[in-house]
Amino acid sequence: MDYLILATIGIVMGLFGGLLGIGGSVVMIPALVFAFGENQHLYQASAMICNFFVGTAATIVHRNADVLMRDVIKWLVPAAALGIVIGVAISNSSVFARGNSYLLARVFGLFMVYVIVYNCFRFNKHRGGADGFDISNINRSVPLTILCGLLTGISAGLLGIGGGTICIPTQQLFLKMPLKRAISNSAATIASIALIGAFYKNITLLQHNIGGSPFCDVLQNASPVIESLKIAVVVIPGAIVGAFLGGRAMHKLPSNVVRVIFILLAALASYKLLTVAPGG
Repeated sequence: MDYLILATIGIVMGLFGGLLGIGGSVVMIPALVFAFGENQHLYQASAMICNFFVGTAATIVHRNADVLMRDVIKWLVPAAALGIVIGVAISNSSVFARGNSYLLARVFGLFMVYVIVYNCFRFNKHRGGADGFDISNINRSVPLTILCGLLTGISAGLLGIGGGTICIPTQQLFLKMPLKRAISNSAATIASIALIGAFYKNITLLQHNIGGSPFCDVLQNASPVIESLKIAVVVIPGAIVGAFLGGRAMHKLPSNVVRVIFILLAALASYKLLTVAPGG
């Protein structure tokens, strides 16, 4: 049953990840907290691995549709790579270490509130060329593109997310990027930086004194890195399938239907994360 739950989480995270240009951690991490209790550092380490596969699958779809902005991505990715290292270092600081990992869950909960508000404001903003694929009015500022990348990477490293929920709105705000172009660029950025954050986060798991996971007997007393990898192995296949489906749906479906479902999921997740007890 535990493996079935993890596999289902993978499909859902991949679907939303591909559809919305996010890694899917905003689905995966709260779902793991719901199902198995608080273990934030472990979940973030595993989610970062999964983000790579979700981002890569979605990027393949967007590349085949010829909607990637390579001149923007070439500046987004290096800045985001630097940012994700900074973000992981912050997440590993004494503020969030060991028994304080629940504070990281609550920070994530506050972040989910932002995600809800952002998606509420995006209703009916996807119609027309200016918010579809038309790039005639975008701002190609390199410094602002680097700023978008840094903010994306820092949030990704701190919270264990892909960073799309930062990458997309910052592109829209600073670069005047159409929504679906921003989603495509975000997926490519996530695919490029996720493994950097995953490697850094996983090799530093031991410093958080993480105990055995509560969801599967075969993982009890294993090292946290092995636990992180085993979670990822179960989640990844469904996440890849979901990401391909979501990426294709992004080019076909109205955004508002998806936003309603996602907002409801995010509201439930934020409540759980903001009320999580220390030590799960």
